[in-house]
Amino acid sequence: MEPINIESKFALFSEHWRPKQIARLNGQEVKLAKVKGVFPWHRHESADEMFLVWRGRLFVDYRDRRVELGPGEMTVVPRGVEHRTAADEETHILIFEPLGIRNTGDIESPEFTAPTGVEL
Repeated sequence: MEPINIESKFALFSEHWRPKQIARLNGQEVKLAKVKGVFPWHRHESADEMFLVWRGRLFVDYRDRRVELGPGEMTVVPRGVEHRTAADEETHILIFEPLGIRNTGDIESPEFTAPTGVEL
């Protein structure tokens, strides 16, 4: 029930593609991540995923189009839809998704699959 300073939380880590949980609500996690480069194609069969850009520019690629997001913009990837995210420069994002969802969805990637439940 205390305020969470998002900028201060981002300052606590530097690695890319490793989401960190900062809050929980109604079975959902609010996560922060720093991203740069291209994430692999994947899908989450049973969960929607929301991305909100805090700083930088995020691309959400679908097989038939690309969505570009800037600071203060968000999008929701519907469950079961194949997608990948990308950023040309380091971008800071907030992710909202159900508790315990693996960041790489239906694939396993030693480079990109992050542990679940990592809290700041």
